Amino acid sequence: MTALAHEVTPVVDNPVSDLDEVLWQAWKAMDLPEGYRAEIIEGAIEVSPTGRRRHTVLINRLRRALEAHMQGSGHAPYQDGNVIHCQKAWVPDLFVAPEDLDEIPDEEELGVDASGVAVVIEVVSPGRHNIERDRVRKRREYARAGIPVYVIVDDFDEDGAVLVLTLPNAQKAIYEGELRVPYGAEVEVPSGPAKGFTIGEEITRS
Repeated sequence: MTALAHEVTPVVDNPVSDLDEVLWQAWKAMDLPEGYRAEIIEGAIEVSPTGRRRHTVLINRLRRALEAHMQGSGHAPYQDGNVIHCQKAWVPDLFVAPEDLDEIPDEEELGVDASGVAVVIEVVSPGRHNIERDRVRKRREYARAGIPVYVIVDDFDEDGAVLVLTLPNAQKAIYEGELRVPYGAEVEVPSGPAKGFTIGEEITRS
C-alpha cells in the first residue's frame, strides 16, 4: 500500500524538502508487523510484504554466491537493511557494502548511508506495482543516490532477464550504462568490490 504521496519530479534540485521531513518522521514512527517492510520511494511511504518462495530462493542464491566471490575483499552482501539517502529509505533485496557497516552509518544510525553502498540488487516480484517499482521508480532513486551498480533480476521481462545498470547520473536520475541479458546467458558486475561476479543459469534457474 502507499501513503502520504505527493507529486514527483524526476530530478530533485533540493534533496530534502519540508514534505521529505514529514515522510521521514512518519517512516521512523512506523511499527510494522513481522513480514513487512516500509520504504520511502519518490515521495511516498510504501509498505510491502516479504517475497514469495521463488523470490527468497533467488535472493539466497545471489547472497551465497556473492559471499564466496567477495571473500577477503573487505565487502559483503547484506539483506533486510535500510539504505538511507537524503531522508529517503530503501530496503533492497541485497546490497554490497563494507564488512564493517560502522564505516558507513547514516546520520541517525537507522541503517547505512547510500554513499557507501557499491551495488544494489532487486529481485522483481509479481504484480504491476511491484514490477514498476523496481524497474522504474527504484531505478531513479538509486541513480539519484549515486549507487554505482544496480542489478535487476526479473522473471517477468519476457522469459526472464538480468539488467545491469551502471554510471549513475544523479542530476538526471538515470543510469547511463545499461546491459540486459536474457536468462540462460551470463552477465558480470563490471566494477566495484563485486567486479566479475557472474549471474547466470546457476542463479536464475527454476
